[in-house]
Amino acid sequence: MEKIQFNHEVSISRIVQGFWRLHQWNLDAKQLVDFMHQCVDLGVTSFDTAEVYGNYNSEALLGEALSLDPSLRSKIEIITKTGINKPHPDRPYRNKYFDTTYDKIIQSCNESLQKLNTSYIDVYLIHREDPLIDHAEVARAFNDLKQAGKIKAFGVSNFDPFKFEALHEHTSKQLVTNQIEISPLQFEHFNSGMLDLLQKHRIHPMIWSPLAGGAIFNSDTHEACALRKVLKPMADKYQCEVDTLVYAWLLHHPVKAAVISGSQKIERLQNCVNALQINLEREDWFEIYLASGQQVLR
Repeated sequence: MEKIQFNHEVSISRIVQGFWRLHQWNLDAKQLVDFMHQCVDLGVTSFDTAEVYGNYNSEALLGEALSLDPSLRSKIEIITKTGINKPHPDRPYRNKYFDTTYDKIIQSCNESLQKLNTSYIDVYLIHREDPLIDHAEVARAFNDLKQAGKIKAFGVSNFDPFKFEALHEHTSKQLVTNQIEISPLQFEHFNSGMLDLLQKHRIHPMIWSPLAGGAIFNSDTHEACALRKVLKPMADKYQCEVDTLVYAWLLHHPVKAAVISGSQKIERLQNCVNALQINLEREDWFEIYLASGQQVLR
């Protein structure tokens, strides 16, 4: 499978397996190991998680799988995130809030390393925009973790262009990605200029919720219904599943994004991988872009 080179140490697979809902899959460690091997066999070697996923438990579930089969670690890339505090019986927080202080980043990384049963994290991200972010402090934390060999690359998630550019400057332009939500029903990052900024810096985003959380298939909104009227006959034209067509639409953009698939069904992941073989015509790309009625051409 095609790889995206983040820096001289890290490249990730163009398709990424997401573990946001891993705690709901009810897999034991052996079953998770088997699932991850199936992913790797498809060429999907990158796995996305976060400190707070699964009520602070998803990283530990992944770590149990790596403990059961240590050979997996050298075959995969782990992406995880920090910066969110949420109430939990084992945590002192009264409310959900963001924390990107130096001490928080360092402590969270050390905890993630322990839970993941690994000595390094391939890609470490700030999970959400923090209104109190000190860009210099975050840059210092990232640099110290990288110097210590605990992370190989770092980036952000859900940042707007202004906050991304500010932190990018403070890190000596070492941010490797912005993990953002894009789908044929979600155009924020088209309209904000985020995709243009990333192209300017030759940085490849990671796309989460590419199927709009299932709304593309089951929402009764006018936008979703209008989109489905375009997607279904076009999928027939390309002789593929509708989800494969949506993934192909995302992969076609010149920013060369990685796409995160969050399903535990290996056949769904296969549909995503199949999208890499579809050469979408430019006119068809625009038809999907305009289908929901949210976007117009100027």
